[in-house]
Amino acid sequence: MDKYLQRFETHLGVERNLSAQTVAAYKRDLSQFNRFLQEQGKIRNPAEIDLLLLRRYLAHLHQRCSRTSVGRKLSALRAFFRFLVREGVLPVSPADGLSTPRREQYLPEVLSAEQVGRLLDQPLPGRRDLMLRDLAIFELIYSCGLRIGELTGLSIAALDLQEQWVRVLGKGNKERILPVGRQACIALELYLQERQPAQADEPLFLNYRGGRLSARSIQRHLKQRLLQLGLPTDATPHALRHSFATHLLDAGADLRAIQELLGHASLSTTQKYTKVSFAQLTEVYDRTHPRSRKKTS
Repeated sequence: MDKYLQRFETHLGVERNLSAQTVAAYKRDLSQFNRFLQEQGKIRNPAEIDLLLLRRYLAHLHQRCSRTSVGRKLSALRAFFRFLVREGVLPVSPADGLSTPRREQYLPEVLSAEQVGRLLDQPLPGRRDLMLRDLAIFELIYSCGLRIGELTGLSIAALDLQEQWVRVLGKGNKERILPVGRQACIALELYLQERQPAQADEPLFLNYRGGRLSARSIQRHLKQRLLQLGLPTDATPHALRHSFATHLLDAGADLRAIQELLGHASLSTTQKYTKVSFAQLTEVYDRTHPRSRKKTS
């Protein structure tokens, strides 16, 4: 199986031109499937894999993973077997008979506008260069609704502070140009002035050793900052992206515009933010309306 998995990984990165993060996610999910096959008796040939074996694997996953994770792993399997059919390794895909589990309904985690204000407006302790860098990071994520991978992949050349825009490479290597807010531009300019000199092709955000800053480091720095301010420490950089979308929607922004800003391929992905706004509206109603059923006497 290993040689087929390696060929598929090359197909994803070269032919389909998927991002390194997406290829790594496929690789993780399929490596887990390969380990399961080995536990079943060291199955080496894809022709030995049938629908019954795949259903047994899904049952195995359901005991350990959420439905969302199971659905993602099933998508990886389907893509892998479609590739094998295309390559002539299999006549048909054994995954065609599998049904996708219903996705769990969840509301994205968001910070309130007041909480975001506290995060961005209060001075950060520590070394000035690292403090300015972290503030610029948090401002830029919230100003543009960036994914963490989009942020870490930025170079200095992708940013135009005079025209107030940034060029982002999103999922599927789709490029989009986003406006950058005034406060974010100020934070970025202060950070770049402190960091001078810097070349256009260098990463925008560096770690203390001068290398490209990782997503894990950004998550850790945000958690430390939230802890210092007494804000919810389970909020992640992605929560700032969710907050960006929710606050725009609350202020009356068009859903299609938010879709473009976030880089969503489907409007249905963006529509989950309408549920967040309604949930917040319901909470305010229940807390303030004199005839609300949750109002205590």
